[in-house]
Amino acid sequence: MFEMDQVEERVILTGVDTAGTEDAGRSLDELEELAKTAGATVVGRLIQSRESAHPATYIGKGKLQELKELIWETDATGIICDDELTSAQLGNLEAELSCKIIDRTLLILDIFAARAVSGEGKIQVELAQLKYRASRLTGLGRSLSRLGGGIGTRGPGEKKLEMDRRLIRERISRLKKELRDVEKHRELIRSQRKRSGLKVAALVGYTSAGKSSIENALTDAGILADAMLFSTLDTMTRSLMLDNTQEILLTDTVGFIRKLPHHLVEAFKSTLEEAKYADIIIHVVDASNPQMDEQMYVVYETLRQLGVEDRPVITLFNKQDRLEHPVNQRDFHAEYSIMTSAKTGQGLEELKTALLEIIRRDQIYIERLYDFSEAGKVQMIRSRGQLLSEEYVPEGIAVKAYVPADIYGKI
Repeated sequence: MFEMDQVEERVILTGVDTAGTEDAGRSLDELEELAKTAGATVVGRLIQSRESAHPATYIGKGKLQELKELIWETDATGIICDDELTSAQLGNLEAELSCKIIDRTLLILDIFAARAVSGEGKIQVELAQLKYRASRLTGLGRSLSRLGGGIGTRGPGEKKLEMDRRLIRERISRLKKELRDVEKHRELIRSQRKRSGLKVAALVGYTSAGKSSIENALTDAGILADAMLFSTLDTMTRSLMLDNTQEILLTDTVGFIRKLPHHLVEAFKSTLEEAKYADIIIHVVDASNPQMDEQMYVVYETLRQLGVEDRPVITLFNKQDRLEHPVNQRDFHAEYSIMTSAKTGQGLEELKTALLEIIRRDQIYIERLYDFSEAGKVQMIRSRGQLLSEEYVPEGIAVKAYVPADIYGKI
């Protein structure tokens, strides 16, 4: 029996600083986390300050020579660039450096390919991969025929290495049809939820902020939660009892990230739209992250692109257990700011109270005595509202309840 070890990918991170600030360094820090998530070892980094990326080789000639020497010194097997490269940049860099060239988009696609579990997730990933490759067929050259383990080679995007544009277009067309079928099914589920009267709260936030951990702590959902970026890609919805009578649906969504490739925003729209159709947004923030403010900005900008700007927002400043000196933080975009820790349970009861208060705004409190012949109205209250008490007395059925405004006239 032969044992085949996966070749360790040793990579150098490369970025272009066009703003002259510390953003490029922080972006490379995040790129390093992405590389580790994909299974690579980072052995070096290089940043060039210039007005814009070089149109032919991403970085200038001097830095290109410096990169060649760094590859030789570190025995690197690949380069990861912090931006989405054009086909010309990919081809020229590969020819100049004679090693694997991966850009930020391809790296994220690779992670998504490894993490997608559901049929919908796999369709979305393959669709994004094919769109990426279709726009770069002329520049990828030898890289389209790469084989083997490691970053940049996973998933359905490498199934047919000789795919031409026609075959890719046909495959994209079929995948879009499959995705439309999945979206119809999702729409059906949403309409059923709407008829049931159950409110939906969507957990959104930067990747690794702790959304899955919060849902696990509240609902025992059993979602994979680890320190890796994009631990979960597939939407998970669970019911949550806020008190003895009020139920709400809690939905986990894919994490956001800066420079999220437009291929992925488009492909994962149906998943991200869980936030669009939610009644309440729960924004989970990693309060222990030094780039917390920037990450919050990315989340709100992504929500704006999705058209989710008119929902009540509850912001959870999560991972309080990691802070040496916890402070009460405030998000001025949110109606509630709550200090939480999925690990210790801090703030979770306060979150339930906030959710209940938001739901109660659209409800009317009633105390009524119904005739026994009006039992159907009591059933409507039970299914659509929050039945606090129900007492059978000689005169009829005494009810105390909160009911949605849209059914108040009927009951």
